[in-house]
Amino acid sequence: MTDDAKRTHHRLSTSVSAPSSSTQAAEINLQDFAVPHVLPNGTSILIRAVRPEDKERLRAAFGELGRTSIYTRFFGYKKGLTEAELEQATNVDFDRVVALWATTDSGGTETIIGGGRYVRNAEPASRSAAEVAFTVEEDYHGQGIASCLLGHLVRIARSRGLLQFEADVLATNRPMLAVFAHSGLPMQQQSARDVIHITLSLDGQQL
Repeated sequence: MTDDAKRTHHRLSTSVSAPSSSTQAAEINLQDFAVPHVLPNGTSILIRAVRPEDKERLRAAFGELGRTSIYTRFFGYKKGLTEAELEQATNVDFDRVVALWATTDSGGTETIIGGGRYVRNAEPASRSAAEVAFTVEEDYHGQGIASCLLGHLVRIARSRGLLQFEADVLATNRPMLAVFAHSGLPMQQQSARDVIHITLSLDGQQL
């Protein structure tokens, strides 16, 4: 799991307290989810739903990731994504799996600069929880992209009845840990060697 390298100026606690009108509209058809956003540095980006035709955009985006970002996201090094991984990442049902990109547009060319997704737990006893993960391209660290994606995923998850997000984060990945710690959501941490298991409460209940 990789990161937003620094904390954004905007507190997520003010953005996830209630579903926004844009999120409420997107609940009808999440495949059409698209919300413009302006980064602290003035860059305009789009937070949108992942689409099946994004495979080549994702392949190109992965090629721009540094070794550290790859390691913190996948807990190991990879030279590229397989066709099966590209298929899995871009064909999303928006029921058990919800996935969003952060993209920029330059001269009509859309570029993926970050992504976030949650996967609802399959076990009946824990279907109210989902695993969440993020990736942000290094040139855009420190602009609050992971926090922005988290905010949208939280509102979508709440509308679907989810009560918790879970994530496994490397202990050395302090920026991602900071994103969760500053989310404004009740949080529990459990350490196991070099990995910290994070649990976030989406309904405001203490864990």
